[in-house]
Amino acid sequence: MEDSPRSEGMSSPEAKLGMRVEDLWDVQEPQLTPTEKLNACFESVPVSAFPPASSQVIEIKSDCSLAEAVQILTKHRMLSAPVVDVEAAEDASWIDRYIGIVEFAGIVVWILYQSELASPRKNGGSPAPGFGTGGKEENMTAVAAAANGMNSPRRLKNLGFEPAEPTPGSFFEALTSSEFYKNTKVRDISGSFRWAPFLALQKSNSFLTMLLLLSNYKMKSVPVVDLGEGKIDNIVTQSAVIHMLAECVGLSWFERWGAKKMSELGLPTMKPDQVIKVNEDEPVLQAFKLMRKKGIGGIPVVESGGRKAVGNISIRDVQFLLTTPEIYREFRSITAKNFLVAVRKYLEQHNEASPMLSGMITCRRNQTVKEMILMLDSVKIQRVYVVDEDGNLEGVITLRDIISKLVHEPRGYFGDFFDGVLPMPQNSRV
Repeated sequence: MEDSPRSEGMSSPEAKLGMRVEDLWDVQEPQLTPTEKLNACFESVPVSAFPPASSQVIEIKSDCSLAEAVQILTKHRMLSAPVVDVEAAEDASWIDRYIGIVEFAGIVVWILYQSELASPRKNGGSPAPGFGTGGKEENMTAVAAAANGMNSPRRLKNLGFEPAEPTPGSFFEALTSSEFYKNTKVRDISGSFRWAPFLALQKSNSFLTMLLLLSNYKMKSVPVVDLGEGKIDNIVTQSAVIHMLAECVGLSWFERWGAKKMSELGLPTMKPDQVIKVNEDEPVLQAFKLMRKKGIGGIPVVESGGRKAVGNISIRDVQFLLTTPEIYREFRSITAKNFLVAVRKYLEQHNEASPMLSGMITCRRNQTVKEMILMLDSVKIQRVYVVDEDGNLEGVITLRDIISKLVHEPRGYFGDFFDGVLPMPQNSRV
């Protein structure tokens, strides 16, 4: 059978999925609104139809060290990965096979606890004697908070509200060379839910369910499990959805939606004075602390005394504190500005591609959804900052914001879907 004229040149798996939505769009009831049509189309497509990011799902073993986990996440440019219980039976169900998710968000919390335990403020004006020497109770609090912090960033009550203290340039070299860092296992900081290692979809669940979880419920990624095999079949991320949308350029349903201006969709959703930001002279750990406190994945660095952004730090950039700690030696303290300078220099010297080398990616309110999607996909970033004609920050638009404008959640849609998978209480472990 020959391809239809409108499918010519659309050979990628994502584009073919877009064509499937196009065919469904054509048979929807004419009285439905465009948004209702898209909802109906995506409800008719099973999540199993979403193309896998790679031939194999990257997993991390529960007995891996934290250092090994950081290297794996960094190598594969991932925000998180499922943790496999090395003691699970070969025929175990997926609930018993996995113990949770390890992600940079939890690693950030772990680092923040170590920095606070080692700070003079915590030790009566004197530096701590060493990492992991704060006593068993304090060390267990740190790893438990890292695990629980992954699921409930706004419940990090034990993480001080005071600003992060200046971090000396030698801090992370000392941390990453310590036995405490080398001996901390992934299983100690893997976030879990009450009755399951993570919230997952079955292959028969709909595309609409997946989109709503990635937008309204702020999940960065959604594992799709194969119940028969007892394993993860695919992991759908916000970035992968944006890439799929970018591959749908030319299809009528996408062009109709993509032609809308960001301001028409109510984006950005915040006012300029609501943008969470960090001053370039503040400690870099303050940026990560704000991300965890506010439950966000990135933060702009602004020039001293102004609103102009000079860079962006994302949650995954914590990798540069752990994998290249030697690049901060020359700094008396690691400020947000020093962090950006050191990392950019390192990336240039090693010819490594990274969004950090692209500078600040900005847009204006009058740009279209289509333009935003193509920009986000081409540079492989999680957010774009909205600026005025003078370059002052006016807001931020994230992948989640865009996905949330693609579909809407029907009343009572999830029913009892979330029963039993609420984040665990503070200091609880599975």
